[in-house]
Amino acid sequence: MAAGVVGLPAVTQIYRMHRTRALAIARRIVGDSDDAEDVVQDVFARLARQPENFQGRAAWTTWLHRVMVNSSINWLRARKRRERLSHEPQEPASPEALAVGQEMQRHFGEALKEANELQRQVLWLREVRGFSYPEIAQVLHVPEGTVKSALHRGRVRTLEVLAARDQRP
Repeated sequence: MAAGVVGLPAVTQIYRMHRTRALAIARRIVGDSDDAEDVVQDVFARLARQPENFQGRAAWTTWLHRVMVNSSINWLRARKRRERLSHEPQEPASPEALAVGQEMQRHFGEALKEANELQRQVLWLREVRGFSYPEIAQVLHVPEGTVKSALHRGRVRTLEVLAARDQRP
């Protein structure tokens, strides 16, 4: 495969030359060899799909190192979210708690309608589904920075709508 960006070697060449180093970086951060392998595979798969993220401001090896570190940290954050969701004890909900939960869900859904389409999608993927920023960016085919700003604006808009509804008599 030929590189799509000037100064960036073919992904297969980068993988052959730097897989061991990438694994060491990921292993040092995530603490597990299998998980580190998952991070490395994800990074190189993304690199194969979107080599244009390399902008040439630094050596591509420096860029690859930074991508590995960031991806490993994001993987840890996602793992913590998944563990928190799967390990919390589940007590049977009382009828009152169910009613309150349904009411809160209805209010959130209504407030979410006030955000624009991108903000709604990002909020849903992040807050309800627990996706990481890179995962959301990949699903929606937008830059990670766009995900972060849409999430912030969507949260602000949704909270404003909820606050305004609470102030009504």
